[in-house]
Amino acid sequence: MFLKKHLNCIHVEYHKNTMEMPTETMPVPTYVLIPMEQHIGAPCVPLVKKNDYVKVGQMIGDSDELISAPIHSSVSGTVENIEEILSVTGTRSPLIVIKADKKQEVSEEVTIPEVTDHKSFIAAIRRSGLVGLGGAAFPASVKYNPKNLDEVDTLIVNGAECEPYITSDYRAMLEDTEDIIEGIRYLLKYLDLKNCLIAIEDNKPKAIEALTKASSGYPDINVMKIRSLYPNGSERVLIFEATGRILPPGSLPADEGVLVSNVGTVAFISQYMKTGMPLISKRLTIDGPAVAEPKNIKALIGTRTYEMVDFCGGYKRRPRLILMGGPMMGRALYDDGAPMIKNNNAILVYDTTAIRAEQPETACINCGKCVNACPLNLMPTTIMKAYEGRQAEKLKKLYVDICMECGSCSYVCPAKKQLSMINKLAKILLREAEENV
Repeated sequence: MFLKKHLNCIHVEYHKNTMEMPTETMPVPTYVLIPMEQHIGAPCVPLVKKNDYVKVGQMIGDSDELISAPIHSSVSGTVENIEEILSVTGTRSPLIVIKADKKQEVSEEVTIPEVTDHKSFIAAIRRSGLVGLGGAAFPASVKYNPKNLDEVDTLIVNGAECEPYITSDYRAMLEDTEDIIEGIRYLLKYLDLKNCLIAIEDNKPKAIEALTKASSGYPDINVMKIRSLYPNGSERVLIFEATGRILPPGSLPADEGVLVSNVGTVAFISQYMKTGMPLISKRLTIDGPAVAEPKNIKALIGTRTYEMVDFCGGYKRRPRLILMGGPMMGRALYDDGAPMIKNNNAILVYDTTAIRAEQPETACINCGKCVNACPLNLMPTTIMKAYEGRQAEKLKKLYVDICMECGSCSYVCPAKKQLSMINKLAKILLREAEENV
């Protein structure tokens, strides 16, 4: 059987404007708005009530469900209100509004974890509130505890950062180099993994050099260069690029003997093991044609979008679109008062001149570019026709459920069709049809 050396990927305009801009730390805001839904899985239930005084690192939300992660206060201050918020995913969940007293008193709950084995390691990771910081936001305590852990041999650390504009992971590789290596050592030790591959795109030579040097004393950690193409940072593509292993539909990475974690995620593990401070802040890139002074910043969870933009000089032109995340897979915010959450690695602000969606859509010319661009060899135009005909069974045969919604098909389409969005809607249609059987 012929096996391709690489999966389909595309060239995108990277716009890595902030690569050489060191991270700047934002001051404590007057208010933080902390949603109880910041991860894949069950939202948290508030553990505090109005007028309660909370401290930095105090757990303020949790859930009894397996697929979940606790949420902590990023400031010390008073709970002013608990209300409902519409998330970027379209769901509603509780939101805790805290007025900061700017004292940043640390909670008595913040203690350095005692970790001696896999069980205590998983417990510590859960207490930390850690989720995948590359964008997926899958609870880390669940990822690091697969049922077949004894069959997993390889950790892949994702340093690709293939989305345009975003450079927060790049800055982590330069600024948190030792923490990344230490975090990897914890994972190899307590998950009993044989080796680690740090995958970095070849357009980041400084990051490759820094991590190669830092890992030189560890033969079980290897830095590998991968092509600077999109979407090489997505899980399925990265696994194949790094190991040649194929992740079949319906499988998890652990089923193929690997675990994948973002560089920021593993760096946090090291920091948490040294300080006991849970996940209350995040490094992210603020950029886009309408931002006055693009920067990499570190901000507290719950900081409002407009405050982060103000820290970067404000808007130089009237914003038409604000994205949480990158232009390929990011989600549009409904207003700039939306708070930053755990898996937010960028805020991008566009004016009217830079929005492709406003260009007119034309008829499909059957050029096949969308098929050639898809890493998973899906057929977006055929999926589109099946979706328009509400043909759920055909959508299943077309494997629409494995679509990563990477946006490559929409990016290359000369007819400007929103194929990635149609794939997303088709997945919803298929799921509803299967639930109604």
